[in-house]
Amino acid sequence: MAQKAIIYKTELQIADMDRHRYRNYSLTVARHPSETNVRMMARLLSFALNASEELKFTKGISTDDEPDIWEKNLTDDILLWIVLGQPGEKHLRKACGRADEVIVYTYQQRSAELWWKQFKDSSQRFDNLKVFSINEEACKSLTQLVNRHIHLQCTVQDGECWITHGESTVHVILQQWK
Repeated sequence: MAQKAIIYKTELQIADMDRHRYRNYSLTVARHPSETNVRMMARLLSFALNASEELKFTKGISTDDEPDIWEKNLTDDILLWIVLGQPGEKHLRKACGRADEVIVYTYQQRSAELWWKQFKDSSQRFDNLKVFSINEEACKSLTQLVNRHIHLQCTVQDGECWITHGESTVHVILQQWK
């Protein structure tokens, strides 16, 4: 019998001073059986960094033709395509052709650096692509905040992010590669 996704109820309070967005989100996050807590928290962080009323989690890891997170308008045009990890060039070419903006968040330092060295030159042809690296230690620290009912406060200012849960705060610095 196939394992089912684990459901996490998340209350996310965002104060994004860089984009002047302040809002509370009640999210249901499904963690696929093959997804790690590190990846799930990187997904939640990616949502927080790009939060908007139309931003949605997709089927993600269980499907090849959807990103992890996307934003669509009322006519079903894809405004934002967010993918985690180190996607292949074919996947990114397809994403850049379908969406107005594509963002990749890497979170596994060593393999991400190798991936970027191989992909960096060919990525220059994609004008609507941004690539960020999330510090691996920050992602691991975020897993300490995981429980079935997660209450997080996210503050974004000057390109840096602080995720707080109770007395615990994780400082996340993103490195923009493209």
